[in-house]
Amino acid sequence: MRPLRYSINVTLDGCCDHRAIIPDEGLHRHAVENIERADALLSGRVTYEMMEAAWRSPVRTGARPDWMEPFARAIDAAKKFVVWRTLGRVDWNAELVRGIWGMPFSSSSGSRVRDCSWEA
Repeated sequence: MRPLRYSINVTLDGCCDHRAIIPDEGLHRHAVENIERADALLSGRVTYEMMEAAWRSPVRTGARPDWMEPFARAIDAAKKFVVWRTLGRVDWNAELVRGIWGMPFSSSSGSRVRDCSWEA
C-alpha cells in the first residue's frame, strides 16, 4: 500500500486560511514537488472549488507572477478526486468519490490510485 500524504499551508502563528497567507516562490516550488510525486490529489468540495477558481486554465496573461506558472501547470494537469456527497458531477481532471472507502481506493469510474496527496 502506498502513502496518503497530507498537505496544508500553515503560518507560524497557526493560520490555515489560504487567503491570509502571503504566497512566495518557495511555497509554490515545494507544492509542485508534492503534486508531481502523487498519482492524484484528493480534496473536499470547498478546497476543490477554491483551487479550481484560482488555478484552472486558461488564465489571462499577466494575471499572476511568472514564478507561479509551474504550480499552475502542475495543479491544472493533476488527476483529482473530490469527496462530495451532494454534487452530480465534477470536471477539471476530477472524479467524485462517494461512500466509505479505504486506500487504495476506487473512484466512481473504477480508477485505482496508489499514491495520493490530500489537500486541505
